[in-house]
Order: sequence, then C-alpha cells, then structure tokens
Amino acid sequence: MPESSLVQPSLPAAAPTVQSGLRKWGAYLGPAISAAILIAVLLELRKLNWSIVWSILPTDPVIWLIFVFSYFLSPFTDLVIFRRLWGIPWSGILPLLKKVVGNELLLGYIGEVYFYDWARRHVKMEGSPFGAVKDVAILSALSGNIMTLVMLALTWPMISKLGFGQSGNVLAMSLGIMLLTSVVIMYFRNGLLSLPRRELWFVFGMHCVRLVGKTALTALAWAMILPEVPLSAWLLLSTVRLLLSRLPLIPNKDIAFAGVAALLVGAQVKTGVMVAMLSMLTVAMHVVIFIILLLIDLVQKEKTA
Repeated sequence: MPESSLVQPSLPAAAPTVQSGLRKWGAYLGPAISAAILIAVLLELRKLNWSIVWSILPTDPVIWLIFVFSYFLSPFTDLVIFRRLWGIPWSGILPLLKKVVGNELLLGYIGEVYFYDWARRHVKMEGSPFGAVKDVAILSALSGNIMTLVMLALTWPMISKLGFGQSGNVLAMSLGIMLLTSVVIMYFRNGLLSLPRRELWFVFGMHCVRLVGKTALTALAWAMILPEVPLSAWLLLSTVRLLLSRLPLIPNKDIAFAGVAALLVGAQVKTGVMVAMLSMLTVAMHVVIFIILLLIDLVQKEKTA
C-alpha cells in the first residue's frame, strides 16, 4: 500500500484543531482591544486641559441635551440596525458605545473588530456575524460618500470660492477617489455584500439618517451657543464641515473650515473657540463613557463570579 494512503485518514482531524486554536486566540481579542482603548483613554486624559474644559462648559441644559443626543445618535442607529438584523437586546448599546470610543480614540474600524468579537460570543444566530458587520461598515462608507457628494452639490457656490489646491486639482482628485470607491462598491456589491437587498436598503437609510441628524444637531448646538448668527448659516457651515472632513487629499482642512466660517458668519464670531470647545467635550465624553463601561464590566463580572 502506498505511503500516501496511510496518512490520508489523519488529515480531517487537523480541522478541529485549527478551529479550536482560533477560538482560543479569539477569547483574547475582546480584552486586548479593551486594554488598547484603555491606554488610548489614559493618553487622552493627559492631553486634556481640564481647567479649560470646566471654564467653557455650556450652562444651558438644552445645549447639553443636544450634545448628548448627538453623541448617542451613532450607537443608537447601530443598535436599531443590529436589532433588526440579529434581534440583539437593548443592552447591546454597551458594546456599541465601546465600538464608537475605540474608533474615535484608537483606530478607525477597530470598534467593528471589537463588536464582531462581542457578537460572535453573545448573539445566537445562524452562521458567522462577520458578514453583517462587514456589510454595515461598507454601507456606512458608501452612504458617507453619497451624502458628501450631495452636500457638495448643495454647497458648491460656497465651496467653489475656497480654491482648493492649484486650479481645484486637489478637490477634483478627492472627488474622483470618492466616486471610484463608490462605483467599485456598487459594481462588486454581489460579491461584497451578503445581506438581503431589503436589509441593505434599511441599513443604508439608517446611515443617511444618522449623517443628516448629526449635521442638523451640530448646527442647532452652534446656534444656541452663538445665537447672534442665524440658524441657516450654522446649518450650512455644519454641512460644509462634514463635507471637508470626508473629502480625502484636502490639505489644511481646519484652515479651509475657518475660511468658510469667516465667509458665512463673519471673522469676528468666535467659531474656532466654539468648535474647539465641543471637540474637547467630545473627547471628555469618550473618556467618561469608557470609564462607565469599565465599571459596568466589573459589576457584571462580580455578579457572575
């Protein structure tokens, strides 16, 4: 009998070994990401000037409500999406909050990796949750590109006055990249996306609602902080800010935004101070949320011990 026939029966036994090895390493993935986020939070704590944060805190409770609602809009829309796709409980907002903090403070899409690991261990479903997490992330990027192009069309009279790059070449290249990636996603959608078409449209619609909602809430918060400027100007400025943040290859985005702000609301308005204040509050919110999530994890571990 040939030697190869003697070893063939032992080959299938390797598959369970590989799978068990992957599960073993997968058990460390969530804690490793949490530890990395914790390090990022500690670094952000060192960067924050808390005396300045306390001195510029808004006193109007309505501004705080708008700020908190805007912060929770992203994880809440994700919760609505995954409740429809998987039927996850309302407590799923906790890992989704950690996903937001991880993406913002550590590395883009690291939050998706953490949430995938959480779903794999806590959500009962047929097959792997990777397909749904992947589809939601891809549709988030696609909806962002499409909404950015729509916003560019609506705000072009103002954007065209900025003169990005030399003869607008940088802006044209940025738009070309966005169009190319969007076309590639649409062309290869059957191979990239695994959810049913109805679910894909639902996820896409939720992402668009999130983008429009955050833009409107940002404008409303700005209008309440600096009421001397009409809401319509803040709404346009908030749209331009979101547009600039998503366009690739645009250099000096802060300078470009400052130029648009000066054109829309006047150079004398302290737009830069207001934006810096809200940015610091957002980072502080990330820190507070993550500390609360850590305390919740500790309490849950004590109960299960």
